[in-house]
Amino acid sequence: MITTTCDTVPGHEIDCALGLCRGSAIRARHVGKDILAALKNVVGGEMHEYSKLLAETREQALDRMIEDARAQGADAVVAVRYASTAIMGGAAEFLAYGTAVKLA
Repeated sequence: MITTTCDTVPGHEIDCALGLCRGSAIRARHVGKDILAALKNVVGGEMHEYSKLLAETREQALDRMIEDARAQGADAVVAVRYASTAIMGGAAEFLAYGTAVKLA
């Protein structure tokens, strides 16, 4: 599946837009990892535990968006965007969305 943040697919012509496709994932922090992150907060530096958690969540949301596009019969997804929001203390949602299209 071709995914792009552009409104077109370079080298291809869009035949028709099928509609919105989206995928979301929600993840919560882990208490044990919070302790390590709190220590990093004191001494500074990247919080690898959270970086990995957020990267996995983004990928899962993207995979689910692609599944939604395939279910619509799409060849590609254009105008792909991400959004995130805090659901509650320690939990965040990532949303991947775009326009499912058929290529000529």
